[in-house]
Amino acid sequence: MAGKKYANAAKNIDRDQRYPLEEALKLIVANKVAKFDETVELSVRLGVDPRQADQNVRGTVVMPNGTGKVARVLVLAKGEKEKEARDAGADFVGGEDLIKRIQEESWLDFDRVIATPDIMGAVGRIGKILGPRGLMPNPRVGTVTFDVAKAVQEVKAGKVDYRVDKAGVVHAGIGKTSFGEEKLAQNALALLGAIMRAKPASAKGNYVKSLAVASTMGPGVRVDPASAVRREVATA
Repeated sequence: MAGKKYANAAKNIDRDQRYPLEEALKLIVANKVAKFDETVELSVRLGVDPRQADQNVRGTVVMPNGTGKVARVLVLAKGEKEKEARDAGADFVGGEDLIKRIQEESWLDFDRVIATPDIMGAVGRIGKILGPRGLMPNPRVGTVTFDVAKAVQEVKAGKVDYRVDKAGVVHAGIGKTSFGEEKLAQNALALLGAIMRAKPASAKGNYVKSLAVASTMGPGVRVDPASAVRREVATA
């Protein structure tokens, strides 16, 4: 049944056409396949070489309309910073005790990890567990900080990380199909704007090479990159 629904949805999309952003998202919403509220993902192919350290594009962005999912946040901290994290709404707070639990039990019932700088030496022991899952705290994306309250609040509000993969593509969720095309477009433009601002000085030629959107179970839709970039510049 799922295959039939996908095939029927795919018939409504011209795979060779590059649609304006809102039109592409309207097609995604209208042709959702699953009964659950599917996540919509934006994929951005960049003209960078991720093998070069100065072209490893990454950063964070707070989605103006959230992500449709409330992240479970783990804060690793000491002393008064533990209370600060709890008061800010962190789901799990601790120090050596939780590091040990992750290390010995492979406990991973959380979506984001925030740590204070003074505990990062101990966090390094679980780097091999957190790193491959994209959970390792990093000062570049604001997850190694003494301002744990602000970090927790931003994650809860819809802050997401993005990072170019080995193929030169950034993949990030921009919301749920239930958001509708207008809110999804606002989130997509926020992400695209952050990626544009993160353009490496050493990147040559066309920076944004292609764009596409897709829901969890539905067919992908190509987006006209030039029109989307113009929209982002106009709304910046």
